[in-house]
Amino acid sequence: MKLPIVAYGDPVLKKVCAPIDENYPELDQLITNMFDTMYNASGVGLAAPQIGQAIRLFIVDTGSEDKNRYKKVFINAEILEETGEPWAFNEGCLSIPDIREDVMRKPNIRVKYYDENWQLHEEEVTGMPARVIQHEYDHIQGTLFTDKLSLLRKRMLKSKLDSISKGNVKADYRMRFPNQSKRR
Repeated sequence: MKLPIVAYGDPVLKKVCAPIDENYPELDQLITNMFDTMYNASGVGLAAPQIGQAIRLFIVDTGSEDKNRYKKVFINAEILEETGEPWAFNEGCLSIPDIREDVMRKPNIRVKYYDENWQLHEEEVTGMPARVIQHEYDHIQGTLFTDKLSLLRKRMLKSKLDSISKGNVKADYRMRFPNQSKRR
């Protein structure tokens, strides 16, 4: 089932999310719904807060159909280390449609997480998959990519961000807006 994506301004996007255990209700269905939602919105990652759930769960699928495809479920993830020379990349977010900005991130990470079968993993990830993991990990930490921008850039984007929170944006997927007028 395709779920509505929570828009910028919703308090759930600023919460540090709670860990879950293997008894979390209907976790398999939630993961399936998250993949359906992410694919419908043409995303490469989706975190539970973006669908209104303040839990430590996110998914990643870089989408390429070759041997380099990176598709995983991350439960209770913890980034243990970030290394390398930071590099800029123009990032966007499904919760913040129509805004893309350069964000600096380190190219290599070491991450520990449980997969959907509750197998514990610790792995090193590099390049674009590492960037996507860092972006989604930020979501479960209550951080948005716009929080990483300079104060001046944030001020320049304020009216656009306020418009998004009020529902004054077009997206090709269902969204839930925190400050949308009820009179629409």
